[in-house]
Amino acid sequence: MTEFHPGQLLMVDIPGKTLDEATAEFLRCHHIRAVCLFRKNLGGETEIRQLTADLRELMGEYALIGIDQEGGSVIRATSLPQAPAAMALGAVGDAHLAEEVGAAVARGLRYLGINWNFAPVLDVNNNPANPVIAERSFGDDPALVERMARAWMRGSLREGVACCVKHFPGHGDTHVDSHFSLPCVDKSLADLEALELKPFRSLAHDGNGDLAAPAMMTAHIVYPQLDPEHPATLSRRLLTGLLRENIGFQGVVITDALMMKAVHKRYGHAGAALLALQAGADMPLAQGSQAEQAATLAAIALALQEGRLNRLDLQASQQRLNALALAYPAKLRDYPIAQRATDDALMHKAWAASLSAIGGAGPPSTLQPLRVITQGQVASTGVAEAGLSAAAVAHLFAGFADVEYVLIPDLRLLAASDLPQDKRLNVLVSNQRARYGQAAARARPDLHLAIWNPFQVLDIDAPAIISWGYADGALVALKDWLAGRIEAKARPPVRLGG
Repeated sequence: MTEFHPGQLLMVDIPGKTLDEATAEFLRCHHIRAVCLFRKNLGGETEIRQLTADLRELMGEYALIGIDQEGGSVIRATSLPQAPAAMALGAVGDAHLAEEVGAAVARGLRYLGINWNFAPVLDVNNNPANPVIAERSFGDDPALVERMARAWMRGSLREGVACCVKHFPGHGDTHVDSHFSLPCVDKSLADLEALELKPFRSLAHDGNGDLAAPAMMTAHIVYPQLDPEHPATLSRRLLTGLLRENIGFQGVVITDALMMKAVHKRYGHAGAALLALQAGADMPLAQGSQAEQAATLAAIALALQEGRLNRLDLQASQQRLNALALAYPAKLRDYPIAQRATDDALMHKAWAASLSAIGGAGPPSTLQPLRVITQGQVASTGVAEAGLSAAAVAHLFAGFADVEYVLIPDLRLLAASDLPQDKRLNVLVSNQRARYGQAAARARPDLHLAIWNPFQVLDIDAPAIISWGYADGALVALKDWLAGRIEAKARPPVRLGG
């Protein structure tokens, strides 16, 4: 492939669960080779396999089909064995288990014809107020993050699915979600080198027989002491100066989604993609309408014609992307029933091992009258899946003799008055992601089940059990713990008190 087309550098999304004629013509006409799949694109597994087969036939041997299949609450292909969140694995602390989980995730994805997974997360979550990372991180210790992420990546790569570590140079110390606004981390390079950059530096290179990360995703975050003008995704100082020249990363650099408001509302679709390429990214993740995608392709072509983009740089990007696609082809593979069952059992085992008790939490007697307080409904944010339903919460307590349910519209507004003090034990079950509001500090439940954001236990002074997520394996483990069949022995990999 010697001829250059701007579409070879762009990853787009598509509108439906099948490859319609208009979309196929757009991809073909513009020589698109990379598509990111989201929940909107995923029907049954037979449909997904047909979609990826059609995409690969159209896009050719250099096709890249990407997805976010991190584990925990950030999974798109929900029918596959559901992996624990990174922080669950960090709580267990077993690198071999992390490797096997990464391998199992990859086996599921390659069965669907997906060859690029935007995981694992390398962010060191040292900020309890972080609204978007939290349990997606392996923990607050960069050495643990590096060890667990490298093991997870090792498993994925040996099973034939490319990883993409993220979000360079670190999204762990933000208090703003870049999907909605532009975060700022006012740290010096020395500060970043002491914490956030350690895992990225380590996985940027081969080590102890392990491969380097084949790809890295950028963060939509301004680091004013490094570049006061541009977020990392659009910063040449960070992507070329720091990542390429200083750290020496030789793999593919892809941006986080340019439709995210942190960059889209400031730079626009085409403007952000152009700035990202000028900064040194290989592939803008340019979701949006076909009109927006076409305008972005035209902007790249014009910038190349006018000399605002360097043709040699873009050809080098094309070669890196070609190498990634050839090393991890998007070919459909079998997923034997026995292997799938083994992988599902592995995920359940990992979820159970990750249960963590805070403040001496123990299961209540099944004969004790309970009052279970939870949120009635939790919609998807577009990043994470929808939260656990109230009906699924009720299923956790199916073995208890006397349970009263109190459904609160928004747990962020929880107050002490929502927890009457009477003969019933108050069990608070958090099925949404945001931290509690100030009024919750006066609430005193007898037991707190933090099944999503572990940092919620800092808001309420109560014994707590943390499951790090609400996938099938997590819920089975929680139900077993409530019934007294298993213990919660894992140690949180972040500071949670207790």
